[in-house]
Amino acid sequence: MRYFNRLRWGVVAGLLVSVMAPLTSGQTITPDAEGFITAQPEDLVPPDGSRAVRIVGDPSQPGRYVMRITFAQDTGTRPHFHDQDRYITVIAGTWWVARGSEAATYDVENMTPIKAGSFLYQPANGIHYDEARDEPVTVQISGMGPLTTMRIDQDESGRR
Repeated sequence: MRYFNRLRWGVVAGLLVSVMAPLTSGQTITPDAEGFITAQPEDLVPPDGSRAVRIVGDPSQPGRYVMRITFAQDTGTRPHFHDQDRYITVIAGTWWVARGSEAATYDVENMTPIKAGSFLYQPANGIHYDEARDEPVTVQISGMGPLTTMRIDQDESGRR
């Protein structure tokens, strides 16, 4: 079980890095000739093999970005923070989140369920971690780039 958890979190860490880097494997919504963007629900589903759709901008570049990310069931992140504010809406599923000073050390018991339709604001440098526990979860995240993600290093027991 310990090996599975390390493997699972290793995969999740890799996915998180891929989401925070330029989303080359994701879909990007493009504006029309006059600059308007209209995206139907079917346009906002990540293509096979991807987890994200960039709707506006790019989190690795200066300026506003909006993206939609789908987390597979039983995936999530370890304690980390971002250098910019982020605004998050849970679109589908229940997202389990830990935030604030208690989130500096990973502890599944500190997580709070955030149901679909909920909004979260993550202030710059606010420590947090999250998880799609019982089902896939889709969130829409917006903010200003460039965005940098800093992981809080811990050993496998969750201690810093």
